[in-house]
Amino acid sequence: MKILQVTPRYPPHTGGVETHVKEISERLVKRGHEVVVHTADHGAEVEGWEMRNGVEVHRHRGFSPGDAIHVAPGITSSVRRSDADVVHAHNYHSLPMFFAALGVTDERFIVTTHYHGESANGFRDQLLSVYRPFGRWAVEQADSVIAVSEWEQEQLRRDFGVDSTVIPNGVDVDRFANAEPEERDRPYLLTVGRLEEYKGVQHVIRAMPELEKYDLLVAGSGPYREELERIAAEKGVADRVEFLGYVDDSRLPGLYAGADVYVTMSGFEAYGMTVAEALAAGTQTVVRSAAALSDWAGTTGVTAVSDMFPGSIAAAVEDTVGTSPAVDVLTWEGVTDYEEALYCQD
Repeated sequence: MKILQVTPRYPPHTGGVETHVKEISERLVKRGHEVVVHTADHGAEVEGWEMRNGVEVHRHRGFSPGDAIHVAPGITSSVRRSDADVVHAHNYHSLPMFFAALGVTDERFIVTTHYHGESANGFRDQLLSVYRPFGRWAVEQADSVIAVSEWEQEQLRRDFGVDSTVIPNGVDVDRFANAEPEERDRPYLLTVGRLEEYKGVQHVIRAMPELEKYDLLVAGSGPYREELERIAAEKGVADRVEFLGYVDDSRLPGLYAGADVYVTMSGFEAYGMTVAEALAAGTQTVVRSAAALSDWAGTTGVTAVSDMFPGSIAAAVEDTVGTSPAVDVLTWEGVTDYEEALYCQD
């Protein structure tokens, strides 16, 4: 089959959606399919066309007000000319999914929404409000809709009245389960993700004065880093909070494995991929009881926090230390099996 994947961004850009599309695309190529990715991230960092591990990547020029939405109408004509068997569009919260829906003719059209219903700030919420009729229309055009969590499935039913199939994000389980723990002089907590305000790293930093025996490692880059550094200095913990910036994939499993606790206080997640990675590495985890992260509550080795008070986060960390995670997470091979089966349905 010839399969088009349409997504706002693609590696080397990092993020949950980027990882999802990369992992399934490369596996589909290994299974003998022709996979072409269309993205809206052509710019100084990446060329307009390239082959990455057997995947043909076309990057379209566009613009992204507030680093969101990703307006790239050229995707529509590319999809229309593609002669594909399947068009699989990703991420309700960005316009490439809508442009893909405009370009589809008689191809099988699959949508994975990665939907969390809100956005990271007021400006993005305004954009999302304007976009909603277009996003709804695009979702309604799909032959099949995929949700990555039960929480997301319920949101899609509530907000759009559509039924969806739950196929969680995957994890390269062997890579994380067999990782050699990173060794450091002091025990540490870990958080991983793009540095945006909604990711909630500031709440973890504010809890650090009550977690004196730990350092905090922050893996990821983004526009909120300067404010996080300011908060660390204000709370007197700058010497115990280390910003690692972008972390290479080869180092990440060892960081998870070496952490006493993985902590994420994100307010908007459709799944929580970093939680699955931490659990696969055998690391206890503290999550915010919000959006799809609430689905992890009750899992052995996971403690959920319902408020962002420093004392609550610190207490959850202390309560979680010493527990043993026990959760089966889906591999990327399993995700590809499920999605390939959807592609082949009549």
